[in-house]
Amino acid sequence: MPYKFIVSGSGSLDLKEKIHESLVGRKRVFELYPVSFKEFVNFKTNYRYEESLEEFFEVEKVKTESLLNEYLNFGGYPRVVLEEKLSEKVRIIDEIYRSYLDKDVSYLIKSEKVDVYSSLIKLLAGQIGRLINYSELSSTLGISLQTLKNYLWYAEKTFIIHRLTPYFRNVRKEITKSPVIYFYDLGLRNYALGFFGKVEFSPDIGFLFKNFVFNIIKEKFRFTGASVHFWRTKDKAEVDFVINFGKEVIPIEAKYKKLKEPTVERSLRSFIEKYHPKEAWVINLALEYEVKIDKTIVKFLPFYRLLM
Repeated sequence: MPYKFIVSGSGSLDLKEKIHESLVGRKRVFELYPVSFKEFVNFKTNYRYEESLEEFFEVEKVKTESLLNEYLNFGGYPRVVLEEKLSEKVRIIDEIYRSYLDKDVSYLIKSEKVDVYSSLIKLLAGQIGRLINYSELSSTLGISLQTLKNYLWYAEKTFIIHRLTPYFRNVRKEITKSPVIYFYDLGLRNYALGFFGKVEFSPDIGFLFKNFVFNIIKEKFRFTGASVHFWRTKDKAEVDFVINFGKEVIPIEAKYKKLKEPTVERSLRSFIEKYHPKEAWVINLALEYEVKIDKTIVKFLPFYRLLM
């Protein structure tokens, strides 16, 4: 049949199941993420630097920092990005979140449990970049462990959160150990916590920056066959992200700081000593430098280098 249909939805599981059942081998599924930081910068600069973004970031340091702070505050939902007025941005993100709860979530779970689900999203928003304790969450919310895991699955499949698993050479351990949660959209995360438009008052802006870096990394390596993880040991040495290419890995640390000196911290050194990667990255706000530890090149990179 010489027709093509475009069917869209905000993560409707029922819709996806129907498509999968009836169009096996005859459909292609696209996932549309919020506006990326690269797209955001192009829009905010009227696409004047679309072919020379690297030059913009190098020359317009103050503007770059201002755009980063705006993006960390409001995120990348298109209607929020397009709106200039703060009051309208708040109204729009509120509408998006309420619509999500009233339509998508209430369809998936009993309506009386929507408030519990909303509380879960708020708790997760306050724990980005940290290990999830299933027992603690289920106890706090007053729901069973299985219900909690169902809700987390719904939040993943409706494009609210990413679940990041730990890096192990043993796949079984990778699957069974506690994950770390990040949000698809920073604005929605901030709204859930009451920090929408005012993250400068947030006590955990460093974790918000990690979420920002994670979203860039996930998109950057999306179609490469690589997987993204975090690394943590019993001794509490931890690395924010590990890009696993199979035979090779790249450990990545994200620092919301204008680093002055290329200091390699203990946790990253521990990973390097254990796995001997060819290179490691320390993503920060300003410093660009390279140091060598044994045979590993440690690259200190301004965050915008990830976009190139």
